[in-house]
Amino acid sequence: MPVPFEEGRQSLQPLDELLEECRHLHGHLCAGQLLGTRMALLGCHLIGISDPRGADSKKLIVWVEIDRCMADAIGAVTGVRLGKRSLKFVDYGKVAATFLNTASGHAVRIVAREESRALADTRYPLIENKKERQFRTYREASDEELFKVEVVEVEYGEMDAPGHPRSRSFRSMR
Repeated sequence: MPVPFEEGRQSLQPLDELLEECRHLHGHLCAGQLLGTRMALLGCHLIGISDPRGADSKKLIVWVEIDRCMADAIGAVTGVRLGKRSLKFVDYGKVAATFLNTASGHAVRIVAREESRALADTRYPLIENKKERQFRTYREASDEELFKVEVVEVEYGEMDAPGHPRSRSFRSMR
């Protein structure tokens, strides 16, 4: 089933406000944070989450696949956190994230397209600074140019739920 990208979507907050929150949380602003911000907005939209830091906060779980700037941006935009058990980290080394609406069961996996870096070089060949080329492109490109989206099924159990852990086990670290 094809996934609609831009159709009828409104941002949770203006992009510049979200990027300022990302900069504050992360310590600087970079192209990876812009990509993560756009990914978070798209993911929430596609699974029907309109207020991830408010009324919908208990419905959203996100799995990030890389421990880079993008993951911080997703946390800033959506409010998901490791400590709240609503952000999960799986180290696949991919600029990708899976967004799950626990109330509806809808889930999507969004992956940054490798071609987006080349797109930056093509669109702005006269800008010498690679980071500036990427930042401009990631801001202006369509979601479809930046991301590959697939509808997925997530195995989600009680032990994965946000909030207090359902049980505790101790593993010795040696």
